[in-house]
Amino acid sequence: MATSTVVNKGYSTAGTVNAFRVLGVPVRLHFTFILLVIFLTVFIFGNASSGAGSGIFLLGGLLSVLLHEFGHAVVAASFGVRTTEIVMFPIGGLSRLDRPLRPVAEICVALAGPLVNLALSAGIFAYIVAGHEAPAIHLEDFANPNGKSVTALLLYGNILLAVFNLLPAFPMDGGRVLRALLRYIRREEEATRIAAWMGRMLAIGMGLYGLVAGQFLLVFFALFVYLGAAQEGVAAYGRMLTHGVPVRAAMITEFRTLEHNHTIRDAANLLLTTSQQDFPVRHAGQIVGLLGRNLLLKALASDGPEVYVAGVMDRQFLCFDPETDLAAVLPQMAHAGRCALVMENDNVSGLITTDNLSEFLMLRRFGLEL
Repeated sequence: MATSTVVNKGYSTAGTVNAFRVLGVPVRLHFTFILLVIFLTVFIFGNASSGAGSGIFLLGGLLSVLLHEFGHAVVAASFGVRTTEIVMFPIGGLSRLDRPLRPVAEICVALAGPLVNLALSAGIFAYIVAGHEAPAIHLEDFANPNGKSVTALLLYGNILLAVFNLLPAFPMDGGRVLRALLRYIRREEEATRIAAWMGRMLAIGMGLYGLVAGQFLLVFFALFVYLGAAQEGVAAYGRMLTHGVPVRAAMITEFRTLEHNHTIRDAANLLLTTSQQDFPVRHAGQIVGLLGRNLLLKALASDGPEVYVAGVMDRQFLCFDPETDLAAVLPQMAHAGRCALVMENDNVSGLITTDNLSEFLMLRRFGLEL
């Protein structure tokens, strides 16, 4: 579907499960995608009128979407940008990159996906011509491919996938191209907001048509397009509010720490007597871990209150320099969890949590300079 230029430093998207890896890129399935596949599988095998053709069409469609996303990944790699994950959603895939793209690179990467589908269409068409003439296919045939030419359906399906993704609205690839072109005359955040607005308008129009025409599957897709566009718009607005602002301006400076030989009971007492929910853990004056509320409760339930925090803390915690641009921190916080440490000269000088980031953005929205 699209290539996300939001930075992802190796953290998996929330609500996903690992499926497999291809060329070193992890492919993850969003829970909504899993629910859709279960629904379609039950429908195919529970409907007497459905047969092997429906299953082949479903698998071929999923493979087409996956190849679309790897088209993005291959072209991104040619620009020296690594794809950290591919996430499968009900409306398609999403490739996440480890750093933002320049406008020319973003255009090339965005167009790569639809071009893969057009290439697949050309290959399938050549196969059909070499064999026999395909029967006429209508749009309603995509809802029930049984008895139809699955090869022809995959041909038209890839064409529709390419055309749909070229629409100039987020979160489709055409929206990425539009955003890249607008970046020559607008700031990146403003360009993203314009493309996201067009995506929401497209989704509303698609949803209204689906309701009037009784095409409820189209309404389902419109909902996900709207949510994707809205998410991009919110992210762009957050980057606009935080661009050029250091982490130091938003971090929590009054906090408590734990020692590595403290127990879960000690951590629970701090949880109750302070408003803090995440605690840096020290050993010999150095920060060696981070104990969050969820880890604390999990350890309390499984191991009891006397276990040491050193045995349950998170040793792979996220940390930032206090002068890091806050706009670069936002997407990483979305993947890493609710807390990160702000480190200066190997000493923790503050905490960044999703809660205080939300409050910081709210205050900036009302014009308060911090």
